[in-house]
This record gives sequence, structure tokens and C-alpha cells, in this order.
Amino acid sequence: MTADPDAIAGIYERQARAWDAARTRALFEAAWLERFATILPPGGRVLDLGCGAGEPIARWLIEAGFRVTGVDISEAMLALARGRWPDGDWRRADMRHLDLAERFDGIVAWDSFFHLTPDAQRACLPAMARHLSPGGAILVTVGPDANEVTGTVGDEPVYHASLSPADYARILEEAGLRLTAFIAEDPDCDRHSVLMARSRGPDR
Repeated sequence: MTADPDAIAGIYERQARAWDAARTRALFEAAWLERFATILPPGGRVLDLGCGAGEPIARWLIEAGFRVTGVDISEAMLALARGRWPDGDWRRADMRHLDLAERFDGIVAWDSFFHLTPDAQRACLPAMARHLSPGGAILVTVGPDANEVTGTVGDEPVYHASLSPADYARILEEAGLRLTAFIAEDPDCDRHSVLMARSRGPDR
């Protein structure tokens, strides 16, 4: 039996400090972040969807010169991010109901999107596409294949899910994005499965 997908917010509220203390800052994500950054305009706007406490993804983006908007479902996590960047743009929202009425040059959902159920993922990807500027890119961690599994945050079980790579490619295509990269269990990225896609700009 998998964990309850509706329990995510409460888990991160309770586990925010423990999660933040345990989160590695080794930046095994750097190669993917650099690849993503080369697509974006210098100083562009990036939505960090499921930003948590801002370490290390938002920090990397901020230090690279991007204007970051961080969104998370957990107010406890956002409080940690606000403590680090008091002047930052940190907002509480649920990515299952993403509607910011804004567009971004890039959207990152690292170690967050995979907490959604398969149906919620199918709905969220088109919503992400609607928040992208023409030619913008998304960078998302998923699973290697279609599955629902249970992980842990602190000492609590937490829900994870993934669609198949083919399903992701189809949904992205229908939403006006082109899958540009996918590596399942990338050995150079701590075994994370990562996809990147790009919106069709006016010249695409």
C-alpha cells in the first residue's frame, strides 16, 4: 500500500526543519541546472515549483542571476526560505491548482512534482505549460517508469508517483512543449530521473 497523496502538506509542515537539515547541498543537480540555464535569457524569471526551504535549487538559480519565484504547499518550508532571502518572492500555493496569472522563462519542479498522483500530474503539466513564456523550459524530476511508491520524509511515509516516459512525451506534446531530454535514474545525478522540455517559441 502506498502513502496518502493528500498528506503531503502536513508531512512537510511537521518535517520542515528535519528535511532541511538532512537535504544535501552537494549539488549533484548542477549539470542539469546548468543545461537548463543555458536555455533561459540572462536574468530571466524562474518559477521554483515546490521550492521547499530554497536550498540548494533556488540558491543556485539566484546566484546564477535569475529572478526566482518560489512556490510551496508548506508554510513551514517557506518560512525557512524567507529567513534566507527576506526580500525574495515566496508564495504558498498547491501545484495541483497552479494559477498564478503570470509567465516565466523557466519552471523547475525538483523533488516535488513526483508527489502528485498520476491524474494530478496529467493536469499539472499543461498548467505548467500555460505559465511558460514562448521558448521557455521546464525541468522536472519524475520516476523511471509508471508506478506509485512510498518514500520517507523524516520518519514519515510519503507518496511518490510517475507516469511512463511515453505518457510524459505525449502530454507535453499536447500542451505545446517538446521533450528535449529524459534520463531515467541518471547515475550522475544521484539516480534521479529527470526530464526537460521546451515550449515552442515563435520561431519553433
